Amino acid sequence: MRTGLIAKKLGMTRFFDAEGQHVPVTVLSLDGCQVVAQKTKARDGYVALQLGAGTRKAKNTSNAERVRFAKAQVEPKAILTEFRVSEDALIDVGAEFTADHFVEGQRVDIQGITIGKGFQGGMKRWNFGGLRATHGVSVSHRSLGSTGQRQDPGRTFKGKKMAGHMGDERVTTQNLKVVGTDPALGIVMVKGAVPGHEGSYVLIKDAVKRALPKDAPFPASLKAKAEAAE
Repeated sequence: MRTGLIAKKLGMTRFFDAEGQHVPVTVLSLDGCQVVAQKTKARDGYVALQLGAGTRKAKNTSNAERVRFAKAQVEPKAILTEFRVSEDALIDVGAEFTADHFVEGQRVDIQGITIGKGFQGGMKRWNFGGLRATHGVSVSHRSLGSTGQRQDPGRTFKGKKMAGHMGDERVTTQNLKVVGTDPALGIVMVKGAVPGHEGSYVLIKDAVKRALPKDAPFPASLKAKAEAAE
């Protein structure tokens, strides 16, 4: 089981495939994605890699985090997360990933925080139809209607779809297709939309419902030490 990667969502554009078909794509940048720490079965009880991406000013980093980054010989990162991996997929601390970690045509799962919409009504939040536009309905055309019952049980059940806070939640979109990568620029292009606003960080992982392509690098595609030093 390979590690996933952290990427920054740059936005959407379009891509023309070999047949000239127009394909909408989301452009993701790796933004200096590196291994910050290893979790081992003997020491931590599970096997994982802690990855970091982006940059953070030293003044905005706590002293404990500075010590941790210094030990790993890695610059302070804007975001940290862990990916569970198999023991044969552990990677040295400080290693930096390249975009060809994912191959063209591969399916991936992408997790991100959706755009917050604030407090919304039932029509926008749950696609309710609303009340009638005539026959005695006035003012409340976009209201929910009845939410409970009569005497028995005489209450509104928990979990009822109602108006409330919408968006700003962690969502995973599965089986998105990788249509291209640019290792030099550290860019991965994925067909379709990805959760999150422009500039937000997302997690890209091998699709759990599809087999890993045979030409996908294992355990990962990494920058050479000379390139990383530059």
